[in-house]
Amino acid sequence: MGEALISRLISLHTFAAEAIAVGDPSPSRRQFLVDTYGVQAAADNTAVLSEAAVVLVAVKPQIFAKVAPDLQTIASQQTSLLLSIMAGTPLSTLEAAAPGWPVVRAMPNTPATVGAGMTALAPGTHAQAEDLERAKQVFKAVGEVVEVPENLINAVTGLSGSGPGYVAVMIEALADGGVAAGLPRATALELAIQTVKGTATLLQETDCHPGVLKDRVTSPGGTTIAGVTQLEIGGVRASLINAVRAACDRADELGT
Repeated sequence: MGEALISRLISLHTFAAEAIAVGDPSPSRRQFLVDTYGVQAAADNTAVLSEAAVVLVAVKPQIFAKVAPDLQTIASQQTSLLLSIMAGTPLSTLEAAAPGWPVVRAMPNTPATVGAGMTALAPGTHAQAEDLERAKQVFKAVGEVVEVPENLINAVTGLSGSGPGYVAVMIEALADGGVAAGLPRATALELAIQTVKGTATLLQETDCHPGVLKDRVTSPGGTTIAGVTQLEIGGVRASLINAVRAACDRADELGT
């Protein structure tokens, strides 16, 4: 996700490549980022953090404890905008690591890698309007942005953060259904992907409610209602609802 942001921010000229510095413990990874994007890179986080106007924490929440001391060291010397994309790590933890800094917690998703992501932002105690606007500028480089209170950020994680996984399972299942009905695998997958993509685009561009669209394509005694009936028998709707809730619950656990 960090690389996706780097790539898009540079290609959209939001930041110049030479204005971006990356901290990474892997020498090969640092060299790759330097060669590919022209950014600066260092193994020492404090070297990257010093003089940074915007700091993005893009690490696994389980290893944040290793990064926090570096933040605390720099926070005593300067004030920067801190952005975090760590699942389950609350604003209180981030603000404790960078006392006095404006903090914005973000939850993007993997379609950000192709500029089609969805990011939710939750501002912290010290974040002002200009800080939130700067955060939006960063994440709009990889897709759409919404603002939510922090108590809903884990719900966002369960829906749009984990959602690409659910949609991928749905696409794979649709393609399997096509194969079961006699289609070649490649054709079935192409049909499934474009059907999901086209339906999402139609809903977005027409502002049509999904239930309304479903009714429009479900004629009495037709093929679609036969398929929808099987979805209801299989509990697809309830399974998706439960998947979002389970992912939300897991995000809650990561924050404790």
